[in-house]
Amino acid sequence: MLGVIFPGEIAILVAGAAAQVGTLSLWAVIPISVAGAVVGDAVGFGFGRRYGERLLRRLPERLVKPEAVRATNELLRRRGPIVVLIGRMTALLRAFVPGLAGMSGLSWWRFLPYNLLGGLIWATTVAILGYLAGASLVVVQEQLGMVSNVVLGVVAAAALAMWLRSHVRRRQSKL
Repeated sequence: MLGVIFPGEIAILVAGAAAQVGTLSLWAVIPISVAGAVVGDAVGFGFGRRYGERLLRRLPERLVKPEAVRATNELLRRRGPIVVLIGRMTALLRAFVPGLAGMSGLSWWRFLPYNLLGGLIWATTVAILGYLAGASLVVVQEQLGMVSNVVLGVVAAAALAMWLRSHVRRRQSKL
């Protein structure tokens, strides 16, 4: 659920970009990202197993329909491993599937291999995308630096022109 508050995807993308510019090593970013993804989902699974039912009972029925909960639990019991893998790759589901899997009664040993595989594929892909984007960021940063200087010059010239116009008008009104 921490992924809802602080998306790991953003952190991994930034770390991949930092690896591109030499601040971090991509070969450190990838295993750390995979470990974070796998451990994070394992914690979500355990949290769902321990507190999921209790939390759902506290939510208003208009937000969480019992039939939807039953259908989700049934899907996870029948197709849990593949749902865990697909959930990892889907932004909206990424934060919720592990907890729902734990709550559904999916066994830890059925969850674990797909959590490992999903974490490996997802975190590696996102880190590499961040790395590739980092190369573009260097180019963009150079271009933005030039554009920023031009914009700053235009803004300064406009401010100077407005000040001069105001100054001239004040002098004319005093005459």
